[in-house]
Amino acid sequence: MLNSVTLLGERVKLVPLEELHTEGLYEAAKTPEIWNHLPQKIQSIEDIKHLVKNALKSKESGQELPFVVLDLETNSIVGSTRFLDISFPNKSLEIGWTWYNPSVWRTRVNTECKYLLLKHCFEELNFNRVQLKTDVRNQRSRTAILRLGAVQEGIIRKHMILPDGFARDSVVFSIIKEEWPSIKERLEDFLTSHQVKNAQLTSDL
Repeated sequence: MLNSVTLLGERVKLVPLEELHTEGLYEAAKTPEIWNHLPQKIQSIEDIKHLVKNALKSKESGQELPFVVLDLETNSIVGSTRFLDISFPNKSLEIGWTWYNPSVWRTRVNTECKYLLLKHCFEELNFNRVQLKTDVRNQRSRTAILRLGAVQEGIIRKHMILPDGFARDSVVFSIIKEEWPSIKERLEDFLTSHQVKNAQLTSDL
């Protein structure tokens, strides 16, 4: 079972999910577009309560470790992500159930979250493999995963039934420990470049 851990970056802080985060998550989750490709839609506070309850149940059983994503610039919850399909015997897990409020789309938030999560997996847990999956139709997510440096392995056909009854095909990506040093450098370059760009924009205001 994974121990709860808080992961701190320059822009984001990943903290273990608790019931007290429910209201903040609901505020972040209200945009319907967020849920187009995920196996649950959030349309009410009851929906988010159900999501939190199930995530905490999976945490208690050792199956998952869910996080809340805090934006340090606004001191607000902007999304969530998880470790799931955790296998200590195989030294592998999946990063999934990731969603963000549109206010942080196309910012450094996702890059920094993935950097912190991957660093923990490969450098603290000493795992061999991290897997990521997304809906084959979700081009924004697929592009973001490839940008990390992950390798596309294949497509699981009719992998998941979505709330509207559609049978989703899922694309599988992975990063293995031998690839982590170069991917780490790549992500650190992305994050540094973003900091420099923001500094330049601020100085021009």
